[in-house]
Amino acid sequence: MPCKPQMADKHLILVRHAKSSWADPQLPDHDRPLNARGTRNAPVMASRVQALGVRAEALITSSALRARTTAEQFWDTRDPSPAEFRVEPDLYHADVATWLAFMESLPDTWNSVMAFGHNPGLTELAADVWGLPVTNVPTCGVLWLTFTEPTWKKAAARQPRTALFDYPKNPSNHPEALR
Repeated sequence: MPCKPQMADKHLILVRHAKSSWADPQLPDHDRPLNARGTRNAPVMASRVQALGVRAEALITSSALRARTTAEQFWDTRDPSPAEFRVEPDLYHADVATWLAFMESLPDTWNSVMAFGHNPGLTELAADVWGLPVTNVPTCGVLWLTFTEPTWKKAAARQPRTALFDYPKNPSNHPEALR
């Protein structure tokens, strides 16, 4: 279960967009909507995150329609509301370097941020940078990372103290502790 937040801790909740539709092959990748499963899974995962007591001060999403729609589902279940909802075009298919630069750029006044993005960047960040036993962050998968650092710049250069992982097909319906 989540650690009790400390004042110096930085919490980063990474969410891969929910399952998207390929029904219209003419649509640009950036404009693909969620499919029926994605539309069902996003509010379920948002509720599971909410039940953990996650209180993000900002929700920041890739500009892709599927990521924005997923973020909006999480926004709709928030309590209390985050201070900010922001679209960040650089998170669209962000690689590891872009994700780390994104972390470093976050205001240190925020201690908890939820960010919505895409694979392979999210899986590579978890597995290759932080050494977490994650071979794939599935659609609507959630990683909750706690860094014992006072700044986002320092957090981006460190390993998370704790890491929780949850996803729609998780048989336990509870996050797995990865660290």
